[in-house]
Amino acid sequence: MSRLVTSFWVHAYLARLRLYGIPAYVLAHGDDHAGAVLVKLNTLDGQARLFQRGFDLESGVRRWVELASGPETEVDAVIARQRGFDPDLWVIEVEDRQGRHLLEEPGLE
Repeated sequence: MSRLVTSFWVHAYLARLRLYGIPAYVLAHGDDHAGAVLVKLNTLDGQARLFQRGFDLESGVRRWVELASGPETEVDAVIARQRGFDPDLWVIEVEDRQGRHLLEEPGLE
């Protein structure tokens, strides 16, 4: 299966979050065609989790994995380091007290 253009996936993800009433924002606009995506889940209590898409070499399946979690300032520092390595990186912040990010839903993996 061919990969979706990153900007298309980002817009679809933001639309899906809106359907559930979950606020989300693009913090960093990466390369429209092939930029990697980080999703920061801000639970609005000073804590956050950071997800990136990974690739399972055994199964060939792409899935979301947790890159970091803890105090929001520490997660933000991880994002800053990642952006230093990859200026084409997208960063999306999802704000949800319940911890919903919808990354496990069909079509978003």
